[in-house]
Amino acid sequence: MSKGIVFNIQKFSIHDGPGIRTTVFFKGCPLKCQWCSNPESQLKQIQILYDKTKCAGCQTCVHTCPHHAITFSNQQVNINFNQCVSCLQCIHNCKNHALTHEGEYKTVDEVVDICLQDIDFYEESGGGVTISGGEGMSQPEFLKELVLKLKEHKIHTAIETTGFIQSEIFRELAPLFDLLLFDVKHYDREKHFAGTGVYNDQIIENLIYTIKTGLPVLPRIPVIPGFNDSLEDAMGIASLLNRANAMKVQLLPFHQFGEKKYELLNREYTLKNETALHPEDLKEYQQIFLDAGIQCFF
Repeated sequence: MSKGIVFNIQKFSIHDGPGIRTTVFFKGCPLKCQWCSNPESQLKQIQILYDKTKCAGCQTCVHTCPHHAITFSNQQVNINFNQCVSCLQCIHNCKNHALTHEGEYKTVDEVVDICLQDIDFYEESGGGVTISGGEGMSQPEFLKELVLKLKEHKIHTAIETTGFIQSEIFRELAPLFDLLLFDVKHYDREKHFAGTGVYNDQIIENLIYTIKTGLPVLPRIPVIPGFNDSLEDAMGIASLLNRANAMKVQLLPFHQFGEKKYELLNREYTLKNETALHPEDLKEYQQIFLDAGIQCFF
């Protein structure tokens, strides 16, 4: 049985598909979105988090790291993730709990057992299990085995996907799901690259394939200040969705829920001073999709 790396299994989710759901967060993502609310999901490895407000400056972690991946300068711990092998010796020796970690290897059965704990809630609410991340399809073997196992228990399955997956892998995995929550971040390939680190050609190809083959898909747009929040951006994305024959789209207004995580990862968060968006801020934006004949909601 294969193992996969996950960083959270969140029960009683109500925003990741219909009904009450359990959301399984996979680690590893091919995109590096500037606004990512789960930056700890991007690396496909166990990752050390550092809270400098709890650090005593004792440097025990520096001295106990067998791979010399930790240094101490400017009154704080610095971790070289290229050298870190996730042995967790630093965490075990940190008396003030300034160091923690994200990511844990689990078998399919271990994840399924957790999901089955709430099967009564799924049945009563029309819910199920959603794969999130990160990008679940970046662990294709583990994902396939997990979804097929959930299907044995007649559990509704959904996935939040970036769509940036090799065509052969995407076409094998996408039909396994009862719902694909498919991110559409930009219509312009250069602007898409500037904000996410990848071009959107593969994403568009997979979106068109999904709709053309009749798979249950809901395109979703994370509306991000300075990236895709202009009315011109809305018109461009609406044109793209029309070209793909998408009939509906969900808007996901920008929020700041992930800001603290960047600090714990010792990473710069370029959107830290941006104001969160709300549905009332995006009425004109929404209207553009409605005028284009696309059902648009929050």
